[in-house]
Amino acid sequence: MIWLLFSIICSTLIFVIFKYFDKFGVNNLQAIIVNYVVAFSLGMSLHGFETNLLEIPEKNWFWNAFILGIIFIWLFRLMAIASQKIGVSVVSITVKMSLAIPVLFGIFYYQESVNFIKILGIGLALFAVYLATAKDKSKKSSELYIKLPVILFLGSGVLDTFINYNQEEIVLEAEHGLFTSSIFGMAAVFGSILLFIQHRKNKVKLKLKNLWAGIILGIPNYGSIYFLIRSLNHNNMESSIVFPINNVGIVAMSVLFGLFLFSEKLNLKNKIGIALAILSIVLLGMDSF
Repeated sequence: MIWLLFSIICSTLIFVIFKYFDKFGVNNLQAIIVNYVVAFSLGMSLHGFETNLLEIPEKNWFWNAFILGIIFIWLFRLMAIASQKIGVSVVSITVKMSLAIPVLFGIFYYQESVNFIKILGIGLALFAVYLATAKDKSKKSSELYIKLPVILFLGSGVLDTFINYNQEEIVLEAEHGLFTSSIFGMAAVFGSILLFIQHRKNKVKLKLKNLWAGIILGIPNYGSIYFLIRSLNHNNMESSIVFPINNVGIVAMSVLFGLFLFSEKLNLKNKIGIALAILSIVLLGMDSF
């Protein structure tokens, strides 16, 4: 259980750190690129891979890892913007509710069973995202506030589904760690290309604080995956238990951080949405018991 707790803390810290990026004027792209370099380096060093980096392009999953790397950095930038503009609570709920998409994929692609609990869980997840991101009628809803949660929900769901597909169908079990680290590496490469283009167009300077911010982000980012894998490998923790607890824990802890650390305000719809979000995760987890 201790590994799962560490995973929840690390995942929540990602949203919190994004919020502080805005407060301290950190350049999101620069910090995110450094973050992926740190995550890639940690993955390669801690697992002690003997694979030559030049052999990675020869792997049958190389281009899939490349695509995932692009999605990773794209989503991470959106998460940073959303955490800063919308709030930690809303973003964590939106991202974690996206588990409904891989569940739907499992139903249609793998012909997994369909029952009332699973349908109810998916339905509640979708409704929870709507309620958790709803604003009071007295406030004007900006286009950014409406679109970002939807994009994050769909993007995170597609990302999780594609990763799961690769892990199940393409990547050898012995290469799961290498595959994950390679995704981080691809994200760093693609981000560096974006940064180069940005620098040429806008003459954006590299700053030391962005480097430190990326290092601070990269550690919990890698830890969130590393500790989750440790939890899944634990003999007493089944995946059907790990994922619901992990997601519920992240949502609950993010909401607490948002309320007490950043004074984020929640209306009645938001509170109901949070409750439904936790319930939907529990239901989707119960279906596998």
